[in-house]
Amino acid sequence: MKGLRGVIGRVRGWRRGWHERSKLERIDLYTRVTLCSITWFFAVSWGLLPLGETLDEGPVVMALGGAFLAANLAQSVLSNRNLTPAFDDYRGTTAFPPGRLRLPVALQVLMTGLLVALAAVGGVKEQGLVLLVLDLPVAFAIPYVLIVPVRRFLLHSAAFSATVLALLAAVGVPGGLLFGAFVSLVVVTLLVLVSARPSVWSLSVMWQAEEARDMQARLAVAEERLRFGRDMHDVLGRNLSVIALKSELAVELAQRGNPAAMDQMVEVQRIARASQQEVRDVVRGYREADLPTELMGAQGVLQAAGITCTVEGADGPAGIGAPAAVQAALGWVVRETATNVLRHGDPRHCWIRLARTRDAVVLEVENDGAGATRPLGGADGDDGGGSGLAGLRVRLGALGGSLSAGAVGDDLFRVTATVPLTARPDSNGRIAPSPEPSAAPSVLPEER
Repeated sequence: MKGLRGVIGRVRGWRRGWHERSKLERIDLYTRVTLCSITWFFAVSWGLLPLGETLDEGPVVMALGGAFLAANLAQSVLSNRNLTPAFDDYRGTTAFPPGRLRLPVALQVLMTGLLVALAAVGGVKEQGLVLLVLDLPVAFAIPYVLIVPVRRFLLHSAAFSATVLALLAAVGVPGGLLFGAFVSLVVVTLLVLVSARPSVWSLSVMWQAEEARDMQARLAVAEERLRFGRDMHDVLGRNLSVIALKSELAVELAQRGNPAAMDQMVEVQRIARASQQEVRDVVRGYREADLPTELMGAQGVLQAAGITCTVEGADGPAGIGAPAAVQAALGWVVRETATNVLRHGDPRHCWIRLARTRDAVVLEVENDGAGATRPLGGADGDDGGGSGLAGLRVRLGALGGSLSAGAVGDDLFRVTATVPLTARPDSNGRIAPSPEPSAAPSVLPEER
């Protein structure tokens, strides 16, 4: 019973791991598993079935057939192990270590010699020989086609095919079987070429697009940081220079016993307080979320990331006629949910809908990346204190609003925010407790 529970637990873990992967990660895993499976499919079918004929042909033939099978299985294991380095070499991330080809080359030579020996002693029949030739280069060729140019792969395949045909002819294989072996070698060479290389090329292009999207998000963060830095410099630069000059003047006047020094220090105090208020205004403006601006920003960022974004109802009374506090609250929802789509989801489409009822404004943000989204509440440790969707629930709850999020069907993930039209800011001018400002809140808040 414990063993069965352990198996069920592992299966559930694999399933959970599969669902936690993004679509691109699933495609990557699927491609690798498929290429590994091709090797074993040939090894246990075309490479194994013909060897059944050797069981009745005496000990020598049986030994040759068993050796060929063992070498074929070892080559398949090495092929699977070399596939990941071959992927990395094709993508240009890490060069394939040349030493890893020595043992596969030796096994390929051994398998070729064993095949020729089987043909020489008549260990396999006509169709069996053609099938063994068809299986012969597959395991070695799948990773090899990824680490050499196509032209070199075709030249090496042609040289290998010519060598195999020459050896088979030398041991007396008739012309009909030689032609069948030639066709098998041509077919398997083209099969490996058109199955492995285009698949990895497509995967490489998708990874490059993903990396470009991540880079674009990081650039947006850097741009927002620069903007905030410029605003702070414009606010504080002039005032700090005036404070420094007046402080120096006050020191000189005080050293001379001039009572005007006190007036200068009073002026320094006034400028310092004014600067403090200006900094507060900048930070408050930086942290406020304006609904029209957030809608435009979300649409622009998502479309730049390759996600089609449709905004509905923003130009109607739901978006324009709502009170400022309601628009600010919904602006935070747009900011957070658009960021989650960009960071945690892997959708192709996103829909943002605004609607106004008799006493509330309803905002829906929906995307077709439900398989890659996180549940309500964000990352581990998110207690709803101001980050992610849990923080939005606190923010909207202070206004009498509500927030719900979850999967809709198999592919859709929807966040619905409802804010009553009677919402008003608190005594500090804020709509709800706000999180600390991040590097770029209009693009990347902390978590869901």
